[in-house]
Amino acid sequence: MKIAIATRDFSAVSGHAGQARQWLLYDLSKHHAGRLLPAPRRVELDKDEVLHVFADDRPHPLDGIDIAVAASAGDGFVRHMKQRGCEVLLTGESDPALAITRMLAGETLPDPRFDITTTLCKLRDLFSRH
Repeated sequence: MKIAIATRDFSAVSGHAGQARQWLLYDLSKHHAGRLLPAPRRVELDKDEVLHVFADDRPHPLDGIDIAVAASAGDGFVRHMKQRGCEVLLTGESDPALAITRMLAGETLPDPRFDITTTLCKLRDLFSRH
C-alpha cells in the first residue's frame, strides 16, 4: 500500500490537497506491524503536476497511491483521485508521522478543521472537469 500525505514544507499536513506541491510518500508494501515506519520519500510536484490542474495525459509522480491524506480537499479533487483509484482521507492531525501511525494502528483520525478555502473550492468544483 502507498500513502501520500499533502504537506507544507514536508513538515505539516497541508490543506487544499488539489493545490499541494509537497507530498510525503510512504511505501508500505514491505512494512510489517510492529516495525518502524519506512522513511517517506519527498515528492515535489512541478506546477503542471499539481493535481488540481493535472490533465492525466502522462505519468504522474503520485501514480499508484492508494490513499491521499490532507487537511482539506474539494469535491473535485476527491472525484479526480477516485478516478485514479485513490481514496482521500481528511484529518485535523497536523503531524504527518502521527497521522500515518494512527492510520496503521486502526485509530480514527481527528476531524479536519474548518477551512474557508474548501468552501470556495466546492463552488469552483461545480464547474470542474473532474
